[in-house]
Amino acid sequence: MFTDDRKLADLDEIPRDSTLLVTLRQGFDEQEALLIQLADGVACWENTCQHWTDVRLDKGSGARVTDGEIWCQKHGATFAATDGECTHGPCEGAYLTEVDVTVHEGAVYLTDDDYEFAHRGPSDDIDLSSRGRIDFSGT
Repeated sequence: MFTDDRKLADLDEIPRDSTLLVTLRQGFDEQEALLIQLADGVACWENTCQHWTDVRLDKGSGARVTDGEIWCQKHGATFAATDGECTHGPCEGAYLTEVDVTVHEGAVYLTDDDYEFAHRGPSDDIDLSSRGRIDFSGT
């Protein structure tokens, strides 16, 4: 269970005020996920907003996190880092999709059998140059 091929990151590599992006494999498909430090551990969520699931919360440089909430910079929705619930925005009441991870001896390991660890950073399947819809990021 706690093998190198399941290790996502050392605990101290995960920012306290943002997220760390990893790419997971589910069969032949890649799925991005974000790691976020909590007061009592780490949470891992699929990197998709529940309003528009083609919108990424972490675009590769960390998602905006304020007061324990992860922000979707496309339309301003916020998600509780502890349970993934949308607390504000057009998908209020929806939940981010959880990916099971465990902290063991200072490292974070993927324990969700539905996924395999591919690599850190964005998925090779995502077009990073694409910009669409509305945007609250200020860029």
